[in-house]
Amino acid sequence: MDIVIMVAQLILGLTILVGLHELGHMLTAKWFGMRVEKYAIGFPPKVFSKKIGETEYMLGLIPLGGFVKISGMVDESMDTEALKEEPKPWEFRAKPAWQRLIVMMGGIIVNVITGIVIYIFLTYNYGESYLPAQEVKYGVVPNEIGKEIGFQTGDKIVAVNGKPLEKFNDVYSLDALLDRGSFYTVERNGEQVKIPVPVDLMDKLADKEERMLFVQPRQPFMVDMVVAGSNAADAGLKAGDFILSVNGQGARFFDEFKQLLEKNAGKQITMKVERGEEIVDLKAQVEADGTIGFQQKPLLNYATKEYSIGEAIPAGTEQAFGVITANLKGFGKIFRGEVDASKAVSGPIGIAQIFGDTFNWYKFWSITAMLSMVLAFMNFLPIPALDGGHVMFLTYEMISGRKPSDNFLENAQKVGMVLLLGLMAFAIFNDVFKLIF
Repeated sequence: MDIVIMVAQLILGLTILVGLHELGHMLTAKWFGMRVEKYAIGFPPKVFSKKIGETEYMLGLIPLGGFVKISGMVDESMDTEALKEEPKPWEFRAKPAWQRLIVMMGGIIVNVITGIVIYIFLTYNYGESYLPAQEVKYGVVPNEIGKEIGFQTGDKIVAVNGKPLEKFNDVYSLDALLDRGSFYTVERNGEQVKIPVPVDLMDKLADKEERMLFVQPRQPFMVDMVVAGSNAADAGLKAGDFILSVNGQGARFFDEFKQLLEKNAGKQITMKVERGEEIVDLKAQVEADGTIGFQQKPLLNYATKEYSIGEAIPAGTEQAFGVITANLKGFGKIFRGEVDASKAVSGPIGIAQIFGDTFNWYKFWSITAMLSMVLAFMNFLPIPALDGGHVMFLTYEMISGRKPSDNFLENAQKVGMVLLLGLMAFAIFNDVFKLIF
């Protein structure tokens, strides 16, 4: 069932984005009087089709893309027979270069607008939930990567790249993780210490085993829900209890408590618990996996910032274009060899895993908005067979006044298709490799 939910979200998200992208091409083409032969979401085999006027509308079985077939255009169909004849007035190649440029930009523009609109809606409707930096009174707990970087348990992060930290989530901001020369400033034993961000941090975080956050707020906690029939229930632990120590060692913070349980896996422990105004001693058996059977409730207070529609528009727009900026910085790291491409590139399986195995509307639309901006960015790359490749050739034509020959465009399209198919094969193989290993 978990896999079904992941796949369903992937298909729904891609169907929405691809459908809108191709709609942008189709509407601009029809606007300039070009004949649109086919509008397709998904690739053959055909599931459904209906012809309305001059256009066949098709739904394909393979939901990994889509296309619009415009008369007189060299595209992925490689149908070049019609190009041997003189251009017809309704053909793509018969129109002025500026009109053809708008048609090729149509899909990208629609994806950008889609991403912006979704981000604005989410910002206005849900606001922004965050942990104020001042709430992280007890510092952070680093995992192995955090320790490698230089963090220590109890460090208080006060600034990122010299800018005072207001929202704890900014510790994981792309500016911090992708900019060259980034650094954290922490308060440690009454002194301020600068911790530089290594250039390969994103590479390390991309490892399957290390996807957890490299530092997390140190959490005081209370017992929230005790699992019926568990060792915690047998010991007499109750919701609302505060665990003070385990075997005489302080366990006021959840990271301390968790470490002590793991240290005593399979053994019996004694816990000192604060319950109302009394202190009680409880004995519990620890399972082999280092648990006793209760859910903890973190005691740090989160804040929510509400946005008016006037505030949501610039905030959502900034968030949308932040995805483009992040992609540019990410590509820069790949080209400089600071990030392994095999860890940075994901195919359909990786994207499905991002959606997750539970359905949540906020998460679904957040990921869809992000993918819409990524789709716009990727399609704008100057690679033949992508919209950006067509834009590159059309820009050359408008500047030089010379149109590339149909033979050149046909061969460029073939090269681009080989590159794209190779990239897709690499992404899918990479997904499978990461899933297995």
